[in-house]
Amino acid sequence: MKIKTILITTTSFLFTLFITSCSGDKTEEEIVNAKDTTQVSAEVQKESSGYETFFQVPSPGEMLSFIKSVGKRDKSKISILNPTENINKYTDEKSKALNFGIYSTDLSYCSIFNLGSESIKYFKVVKQLGDQLGLSATIKPEILARIEKNIDNTDSLVVITDDLYYSSFETLEEGKQGKVLALVVAGGWLESVYIAINMVDKFQKDNPVIQRIADQKYTLENLIEFLKKHEENSPDVKQVKADLEDLMKSFNLLKEEKISDTSLKQEGSKKLIGGGINLVIDEKVFNEIKTKVLKLRNNYTQNQ
Repeated sequence: MKIKTILITTTSFLFTLFITSCSGDKTEEEIVNAKDTTQVSAEVQKESSGYETFFQVPSPGEMLSFIKSVGKRDKSKISILNPTENINKYTDEKSKALNFGIYSTDLSYCSIFNLGSESIKYFKVVKQLGDQLGLSATIKPEILARIEKNIDNTDSLVVITDDLYYSSFETLEEGKQGKVLALVVAGGWLESVYIAINMVDKFQKDNPVIQRIADQKYTLENLIEFLKKHEENSPDVKQVKADLEDLMKSFNLLKEEKISDTSLKQEGSKKLIGGGINLVIDEKVFNEIKTKVLKLRNNYTQNQ
């Protein structure tokens, strides 16, 4: 399975894709020992034309793959996805772009969790919205044939849907559709966090999924900064940025705990030696984040 990370530049919308795994599902040990890309702040790269800021945002599939790796494989959770019937509610550009991101994440979920028949349904709504956003050349009908051919092959489905996700980004980049791109990324990120939250049946401080949710604070910081670059000429982006800034207030309640170089850090069933910062989340803050994520996601999917 390919897990990719997006580097978004603020001037050219360039996307650099990093593959951290070439084939097969990642084991829990591989994921735990991999660099946590959600914890990388914005980087500034000096070029001949000046300074260019890069914002790193992981693909939704990265979060979903982690959830699966730690044993969360409950197929009954299909009910948490945005129903495909909701597509008729999305008539404006904002709702189309946000829900293109949301449905793309749902498609990734279906692929990663081996829900082949559902993958077909979600591909169709992703294509329908993609066509309306100018992505017809990217989301081609023959991709559906590939999905149908590989309906029982999880690894192949993940490769197909992952490539589709990034090809869509590249098309938006080339078309200079920065505001649409910002909304798509926001919708995809929100849905991945929403799914993760719904995988938590009961708060437990040492639950690796809960810790991964806490770590999304760093990703959210990057995402908000990216949205700021497109809010001036887009009331839609400005509103979504305000929504996420409100959510950020709750993430800012998380406490930072310094980890010494010689200390043991618990991650799931693995203990790692290393220094850095660990975000400490308690049940109260988790529930506050959960409430805001659920409300925001409901507003976007219901087009309120």
